[in-house]
Amino acid sequence: MAQRASDLAYARLRADIVDWRIPPGTVLAETELSVRLGVSRTPIREALGRLVADGLAAPQGGRGVMVTEVSLEDARNLFDVRVGLDGRAAALAAHRADRAVFDDLADRLRTAAEVLNRAADQDRGPHIPDSVAVPRPGDVPQPADPAGMSDGNHERADDYYALVGLLDEAIDTSVGNPHLLEAQRRLRTQLTRLRRLARDNPRRLAASALEHAAIAEAIAGGDADLAVAATRLHLANALAGITTAIAVPRETVR
Repeated sequence: MAQRASDLAYARLRADIVDWRIPPGTVLAETELSVRLGVSRTPIREALGRLVADGLAAPQGGRGVMVTEVSLEDARNLFDVRVGLDGRAAALAAHRADRAVFDDLADRLRTAAEVLNRAADQDRGPHIPDSVAVPRPGDVPQPADPAGMSDGNHERADDYYALVGLLDEAIDTSVGNPHLLEAQRRLRTQLTRLRRLARDNPRRLAASALEHAAIAEAIAGGDADLAVAATRLHLANALAGITTAIAVPRETVR
């Protein structure tokens, strides 16, 4: 069944906002977006309403809808909630998970960390290998950056984020609590945008990959307490990295 125009517009705009191609403070004008995306204003209006519900955009009176800013206070508030939700999910997964799934994810995350560390050392390098990288639906080949830097770094980061997405999915599958999952899903859109702040920092991404590997290993071992502790450590480090990134002016991702 073909997707509705509003669904396609929403998915495109959401991805552009989350990946910082549309930066905070940008006014999302219906007429301009209608031309850019090749759809009428009605599906654009519906898509903008969903972005507002996600917290990615906000009405600006007579000025239309604007992409929301990312503030340290918002980040801290989101992580306060995330500590409780993610910790509980990790504990439940440790009791119910398929060990082989999480062992495999831990191995792949550790390999990703090695690749990212090499990239940090060399300031460029090979992509995460196919055995580790995860294809993403709708991927479109991008032209190579003449400097050989930015696109490769971003592709490595995207491969890592895809692995984290698989870990999230594996935990979701193991939890078996629909109310907890719904609460987590409401947070993930905004958290994904915050996570992208580390996209240009392969050293932090490598450390984060090891932290996620530790979570996967604890779940695979059935150790709920260790899974919670590993989750809290990762979240504390992630918030520290985001705090630093928010303080540094960021250029729009091209």
